[in-house]
Amino acid sequence: MGTTAISASGIPASDDDAARLGRPAGGWRLRVYRIIFESDTRAGRNFDLALIWLIVTSVAVVMLDSFEGLHARWGTALAALEWIFTAIFTAEYVARLSCLQRPLRYARSMLGIIDLLAVLPTWAALFFPGLHALINVRALRMLRLFRILKLAAYVAEYRALAGAVMASRRKILVFLSFVLLVVVIMGTIMYVVEGPAHGFTNVPVSIYWAISTMTTVGIGDITPKTGLGRFIASLMMLIGWGTLAVPTGIVSAELTALRFRGDGVPSRACGACHATGHEPGARFCRDCGARLAELAPATGDSG
Repeated sequence: MGTTAISASGIPASDDDAARLGRPAGGWRLRVYRIIFESDTRAGRNFDLALIWLIVTSVAVVMLDSFEGLHARWGTALAALEWIFTAIFTAEYVARLSCLQRPLRYARSMLGIIDLLAVLPTWAALFFPGLHALINVRALRMLRLFRILKLAAYVAEYRALAGAVMASRRKILVFLSFVLLVVVIMGTIMYVVEGPAHGFTNVPVSIYWAISTMTTVGIGDITPKTGLGRFIASLMMLIGWGTLAVPTGIVSAELTALRFRGDGVPSRACGACHATGHEPGARFCRDCGARLAELAPATGDSG
């Protein structure tokens, strides 16, 4: 087993992660890599904290700019701040790519795409101002809110939750398939019971009602009028309460399997013998030798 380095998320990453992205051997690229992708140094920790505050502040600026009154009065100042943030995030994105030996692997990863989305709308609005008839510039501004997703790279709990969701994805898929089957059947029944006279004009509309009722949203734009229809709606609501608890239980069980050690680092459980306490970089179970499931999605990166 190779040595580990501390990633930007605070979780030790194996040498395989560094090899996959192409950790530089030395020089200025290695110094930049240690600051951006590792947080076991003072410079790395300060970089992570500064970037977190920049992300939060830039998202707040975008939200403030959505108010018409503030935009009319402080639009110029908010636009200047937005360009400052865009320049900083662009420089960060370029620095991430330049310090890696395999930059395309990071660019195609989930975090790399998020980094690109954090700066792309601003540049797109600059280079295509004449496309206002086809592109809503305000919508482009709001797309900058994707920057908030960058925070997931700096909080270890995000990776633990993502690992639990990925580990339980098949169970969740089976559950969603069951829910889809129920709403299709119940929607069809309601279409037959209520009919177009009571707003259930077709089967898809009836399925929409079944989804909103099972999820206990109850928008109210379509409501049953007959006694039988209201009885079915009551059953759907009661089923919905139990249905919403299933995904929570599935993910909670996986989080329990991915127990945390005292230092806050997830310890993966073996899917074959359920042994725990494996090192973060381990690939195989220390007891039975079975391959361990990945802690986080394969598309994620340590930066």
